[in-house]
Amino acid sequence: MARRDLLTDSERHALFSVPDTREDLARHYILSPRDLALVVMRRGDENRLGFAVQLALMRHPGFGFTLEGSAPEHLVAFMAEQIDVPAWAFDNYALRPATASVHAREVGDALGLRGPTNADLPLLIEAGAKAAWSTDRGLPIVSGIMEVLRADGITLPSQSVIERAGIAGRARARKRTYDALLAYVSVESLAKLDATLIVDPKTGVTSLAWLREIATVPTPDNVRGLLDRLAYLRAIELPVTIGNAIHADRLRQLIREGRASSVQLIGRYTPSRRRATLAAMILDLETRLTDAVLDIADRIIGGSFTRGNNKQKRSYAETTRDVGHIMRLFDQTVAALAEAQEIGMEGFAAVDAAVGWDKLLRARGQARQIADLTAESPLVRAADQWSRLRKFAPLFLEAIDFKAGRGSASTIAALNTLREMNRSGSRDVPPDAPMPFRKEWRTLVRAGGGKPDRRLWETGVLAHLRNKWRSGDIWVERSANYRKFDSYMLSSAEVEGSKNP
Repeated sequence: MARRDLLTDSERHALFSVPDTREDLARHYILSPRDLALVVMRRGDENRLGFAVQLALMRHPGFGFTLEGSAPEHLVAFMAEQIDVPAWAFDNYALRPATASVHAREVGDALGLRGPTNADLPLLIEAGAKAAWSTDRGLPIVSGIMEVLRADGITLPSQSVIERAGIAGRARARKRTYDALLAYVSVESLAKLDATLIVDPKTGVTSLAWLREIATVPTPDNVRGLLDRLAYLRAIELPVTIGNAIHADRLRQLIREGRASSVQLIGRYTPSRRRATLAAMILDLETRLTDAVLDIADRIIGGSFTRGNNKQKRSYAETTRDVGHIMRLFDQTVAALAEAQEIGMEGFAAVDAAVGWDKLLRARGQARQIADLTAESPLVRAADQWSRLRKFAPLFLEAIDFKAGRGSASTIAALNTLREMNRSGSRDVPPDAPMPFRKEWRTLVRAGGGKPDRRLWETGVLAHLRNKWRSGDIWVERSANYRKFDSYMLSSAEVEGSKNP
C-alpha cells in the first residue's frame, strides 16, 4: 500500500473538508457571543468576515486558513449571514495577506491553539499507535491523531503529515501487538511454532499445512485424525490466556491474515510477525479442531441410533409375510370363537376344528418375536454400533474437557467413570456407576437385576453426553460453537466500545 493511501478519497473528504449541508454547517460553525465580540472588534466588513472565516476553519477541520487554499464559498456565505455582512467582502480580504497572517495568530491566541512543529511528530505517531491498537483502518487512526491534537491545543499539520504519522503509528501498533502476544511464550514454544513451517520429508508437507486439513466426513478415523492434530497443537504449549494480551479485533485480524496466507508467505514474514501470526493461527485452529471433533462425534453417535432404527425397520420389513400370516390366523380364530358362541359350541373345539391348535402354537413364537421387535428400545439397536463408537470414544473423552454446572454433575461423574475404565482396561461397569440417562434406559442396562451391561451403559452415556452438549448444559472451554452460554455475551467494556467506535 502506498504511503498516501492510508485514507480513501471519501475518508479524506469526511475528515478534512468543510461540510456541505446547512445542518452540519450549523453544528460546527455557529458563532458564540464571545466569538461575535471578537469579530466586531475588527475594522471593516472584509476584516470582520475574514476573521470569522478563520475562526471557523481553525475549529474545524483545524488547519486554519491559507490564502492558497482559500475558503469554500458556502462557508463564507454562512459566516457572512451570521455577522450581517455581504459575502463578496471576503474577496477583498484575500488580497491582504499581512492582515490574514495577523488574524491567524489572533484566532490561535483566542482559541488557545498553537501551530504544529517537528517536535510534535512523536506525539502524532504515538496517538496513531494507540488508535491502531485495535485496527489497521486509516479512518479511526487518523481520527485518533486529530483528537489528540485538538485536545492538546495544536492546529492540524498538513494532511500528508497526518497520514505519514498514522502509517508510522500503525506499524508501531503492529509491533506492539506481536510483542504482547509473544511476551509470555517460552523459547521452546517459539521453536515449536517455527517448526510448523518445516516440510516433513516423510509426507512432503509442513505441519501447518497438515493442521489446516480439517476433515468433515463422520468416521472414527477422521475423529482420530482431528484428535492427533489437537494433540500436536497442545504440545506447542502456548499460554492459555495468550489471546487476552492483545485487542480482540487485532487477534481476529491476525487469524484472518493467517488463514488467507500461504505457508510460504508466512515463512517470509519478519520473525516477530511470523511467530505472532502462527500463535494466533494455533489458537484459532485449536478452536476449529475442537468444534470439528464435536461435530463429527455428534454425527457418529446420532448416526448409531439412526443406523439402529434403520436396521429395526429392515428387520420388521422382513417379517411382513409372517405378520400377514399371523394376522390371518388371528382373524380365523376370532371368527371361530364368534361362531362357537352363536351355536353354543365349546370354544377350544371350535378353534381347533377351524384353525388348528398346533398351528396356533407354532405361530405363537413368531408373534412374540415380532412384538418384541416393535417394542425394542432404540438404545438396544444403537448398542449394536458400540464397536464403532469404541474406535474413537476413549481418545475423544481424554482429549475433550467437558464442563458442567450442578445440574449435570451426574453426567460428568459418568464420564469420569468411563474414562477411568478406559485407562485401566476394565471391561465391567461398576455396580454403582452413574446412570444420568432416562429411566427406561437404566432398566435396560440392569436387565434382570444383574450387573450393568457395558455396551448399553456406554452407548447410553455417550448419547446422553451428546444431548447435553447440544443443549448447552455441558460446554467445552476451547470451543466456539459449544462454549459456555454466557461467554457469548458482550462484556461491559465491549458494549461501551461498540457505542464509541
